[in-house]
Formats: sequence, C-alpha cells, structure tokens
Amino acid sequence: MTHFNEPLGKVGGFMFDLDGTLILSNKNLGDYKVLLGAVEVLEVLKDKGIPYLALTNGSAYPASVQAPRLRSIGLPIPDEHLFTPNSVAAHVFRQRGMKKVMVLGTQGVADALQGDGIATCFPTDDGADDADAVYSSWFPECGMPDIHAACEAVLNGAHFFSASDVPFFASQAGRSFGYSCAINGAIARVTGRQPEVTGKPSLHAMHFVAAQLGVPVDEVCVIGDDPRVETEMARAGGAIGFGVTTGTTSMAEWEACGPETRPHRVLGGIAEILAMGLLD
Repeated sequence: MTHFNEPLGKVGGFMFDLDGTLILSNKNLGDYKVLLGAVEVLEVLKDKGIPYLALTNGSAYPASVQAPRLRSIGLPIPDEHLFTPNSVAAHVFRQRGMKKVMVLGTQGVADALQGDGIATCFPTDDGADDADAVYSSWFPECGMPDIHAACEAVLNGAHFFSASDVPFFASQAGRSFGYSCAINGAIARVTGRQPEVTGKPSLHAMHFVAAQLGVPVDEVCVIGDDPRVETEMARAGGAIGFGVTTGTTSMAEWEACGPETRPHRVLGGIAEILAMGLLD
C-alpha cells in the first residue's frame, strides 16, 4: 500500500462491488463463490452499525432474487443492502417521467423495473414502438430483431439508457463478456447515440449510493476490482476509492492507473479493511 497513501478523510459508509470483490460467479451467473474475508467484513459492519451496501453492475436479477442466493452460500447480505443498475435506472426513469421502457434484457430485468413501478415492454412486443426509453442490460439471447426495434425507437426519439457499458467482469473462469456493452455498440453505430449509463461508473450510481447510505458523497468508500468502474466513479464523484486485486486487475495494473481512475488504496483482499482502523 506504499504507492497508495493519499489522505482518506472521514469514511462514513461503504459501497462494495460484488463480482471480484465479495464473490466470484460463473459465466452463466448461476453459481457463486464467496471470497476470503467478505463474510467477516460484512458482519463487522453490521455489528458496528456502519452503513454499507453492495452495488453490482449485473442486471440479470432483482435484488430480491439474487440476495437470497448469496445468503445461501454464506454471504450475509440482506435484500435491502443489495442494488443493481436496475435500481438506479428506475430512480432515473421516475425523475425523467418515462412512461414506458423498452427492455433489451431478461425477464429478470423487466421484473426488477416493474417492481420499482416502471412499465416495461420487450422489443418485439405489440406496442413497443411507443416506448419513450430503451434500456439495454444483461441479454445473452439478444438477436437482430431486438437490435432493429431498439434502433428504430432511438431514431424515433426514445432516450437510450444502459445498465452497463463495461466490456468485461470478473468470474471464476477469468474475464467474462458484458453483453450490454456489445448491444450498446450495435445501437450506437446505427443511431449515432451513446447510452446514458445508470450503473457504475455513472454519477447516477454514485449519487444513488450516497443517498442509500445516508452519508455525503465524499464520505463514501467505494471498493471494487475494476479501475474503469469503481475507482473511476469514486474519483468522478469525489468519493474515496479502494481497489482490490481479487478480480480483473493486478497490482501492476492498479499502479499504472492515471489520476482519473487511481485508487486511494489497493487491497490484496477485502479482509485487509479490518486492519486499517476505518471501522473503529
């Protein structure tokens, strides 16, 4: 940690990435492995009453589905402490007065938005052409009819949003492909419109996290494995950023980061937080 020694200031709450930080999933998102120290850190935060949450860029499932799966393998995270880009998107859609959102995603994505009061449709549904927003997300089965419908909607004035524009995420088998990034590329190439991202590293996500934690942005400690995601968000929002080497990024890669993505600290594993004095 000698290369990363900026003053931290007050830490009032913690935001954890999921894949590569607290867990590793398989490429199909159907199996999870808890990383060393994750359970202990979350239990200490709970015992001390320190605000924390996990924000994943994975959008395939609502928190009400994913959190029980995580608890079943031993990660003690309540539903109300787990958020996805869909959580942030629903907040943005309500703020913008979006009446119907075309979802390029799984049924789980639509369920998450509907659970937050957002009307949704899929690209090939009857009436999808009057959607006032297009939202790309986890969609392994995306086909050309879906892309075509989304492009038509965007060209006709629908707003273009995405859960994530990150090409890779950490898994048990190494880097896994981010489907929404490829979908975004196809739509952007046709329409000339880039998506407004609701997940990390957007400021939408940063401000959502601070509001959920109930602390100022500059007191949020954002912890994750990808400099283009978590620490970029922290730097852009004025928060504190910690990198970990248990996911997609090695120590050498963290050391090569420029000022816009450079973390305040780099941890070999999440358990190192316990020895830093931040939880006292």
